[in-house]
Amino acid sequence: MNRPTLSLIAVATALAAVTGFAALSGPEPVDDTAGTAAARLPVERTSLVCPAPSTSDLAETTYTSFTPATDGADDKGAAALHAVDGKTADDGKAGEDGKKDGEQGDGEQGDEDEDGEKAGDEGADGAKAGGEKAEKPVLEPKEPGKPVTGDASGGEAPALTGTAEGRFAPGWTVQQTTEVAAGTGRGLQGVSCTAPDTEFWFPGASTDSDRTDYVHLTNPDDSAAVVDIELYGKDGALKTVVGDGITVQPNSTEPVLLSTLTEAEQTNVTVHVVVRSGRVGAAVQALDATLGGDWLAASADPSGSLILPGIPKDATAVRLVLFTPGSTDADLKVRLASPSGPITPAGHETVHVKAGMTTAVDLGDVTRGEAGSLVLTPTGRSVPVVAAVRVLRGKGDDQESAFIPAARPVGARATAAGNTAKGTVLAVTAPEGTAKVKVTASAGSEGGTPAAKTYTIKSGTTQHIEAPVPGGLKGTYALTVEPEPGATPVYASRTLTATDDGVPAFTVQPLPDDRGLVSVPRAREDLSVLQK
Repeated sequence: MNRPTLSLIAVATALAAVTGFAALSGPEPVDDTAGTAAARLPVERTSLVCPAPSTSDLAETTYTSFTPATDGADDKGAAALHAVDGKTADDGKAGEDGKKDGEQGDGEQGDEDEDGEKAGDEGADGAKAGGEKAEKPVLEPKEPGKPVTGDASGGEAPALTGTAEGRFAPGWTVQQTTEVAAGTGRGLQGVSCTAPDTEFWFPGASTDSDRTDYVHLTNPDDSAAVVDIELYGKDGALKTVVGDGITVQPNSTEPVLLSTLTEAEQTNVTVHVVVRSGRVGAAVQALDATLGGDWLAASADPSGSLILPGIPKDATAVRLVLFTPGSTDADLKVRLASPSGPITPAGHETVHVKAGMTTAVDLGDVTRGEAGSLVLTPTGRSVPVVAAVRVLRGKGDDQESAFIPAARPVGARATAAGNTAKGTVLAVTAPEGTAKVKVTASAGSEGGTPAAKTYTIKSGTTQHIEAPVPGGLKGTYALTVEPEPGATPVYASRTLTATDDGVPAFTVQPLPDDRGLVSVPRAREDLSVLQK
């Protein structure tokens, strides 16, 4: 009897296509002891989640979707973002007893299928679970290499989920940028839509009376997710009332007001989101009564060394917030990688982080007119830590805030969408050695020709780059950052700026690897034909 044939490479590739969106952050070490180095292949499917952008009637939101052209990608495929149902069992507020400023409006239910249905195949004529008719996609790109944009006004814009397959999957990136003209959280609020996951760390949140911070939990799947939210303050874990076992219904979003989870008012809080079942997208929206607001993205996974790239040169105040989740205290050296080299902040050469407690350090105007990146390394024993900084620009009543979490490395390629001809700055740092990076500006969403330039980033420095702009640009465009193969680790962020009535509005997004490639082990021998 003949046995069925099996190709290991096909199996590995199929697994990567299905699971790649949840586990790709950059090149991984490969066991090459048998001379069988893994192949780096384009992913075939990826998913993204965007939180509901704002509750302000004055909000103006722009979405930008972009997939860079990737060698070896499939020549077919589709990508689309759909609205999810923002209505929850308690009318949109898990853990909130009353209505507050900033509560989230209801959205429309989307139709992403975790079992592999191609986004965009259903379109307006497809069917949702339960037989309802699917909504038209909010964004649906037509070709890799060219961004598409969409707009939403007011406080009823919903959260979005989407899937990209085939040629649209490698490096698919979506930027959500909201401008709020006045009120709590006014200014520029930006976030890169992220892949759903099962654990997130957010140092830098707050339950203080001047802050209105929500953690947005968005479930893109057709089954419910169960989530725990843990809060840690300056003295350790905060007692929470409804933080455990929060159910996020299928294809829905839960904005959870942090101050309703605990009676403790604390200026600096670390939020730990753990998913018991399913997966969610998570982000913290931090809104301040006087200092504007922005999105706080998740920190890189706990690590003994961390990089926080792209503190603006005109920052007037920088607050570093850290947390170590283990049972051992951490001691870290603090360095600023400036354009001219590493600098030790006077009076803040080291920081001690007590185990299980949130530590905050006010670094003042640490950049002193030179843009830079914070580099945190252990003084001795390496203890895993998460970190973020809150950055202020402006003075007096004309101040604006933004957040920069510890970042993952650029890896093979990072992508930033939603850039404009003016007000776009890249920060690239190479803390361990000199590196060359190629920065490419895509075609514009409404016209323009791509442009590219290569930069040398000296060891221990941060270079702030006025981003290249496509020739004849119309609309917005995307940027890709590609270090030379085999280069020392590079970290980057992108800053968008705008000035509104004298307020220096800005938002900063770290640029980790865009998950365009996945490592697939090569077969040690040809098993495509098996003998009887």
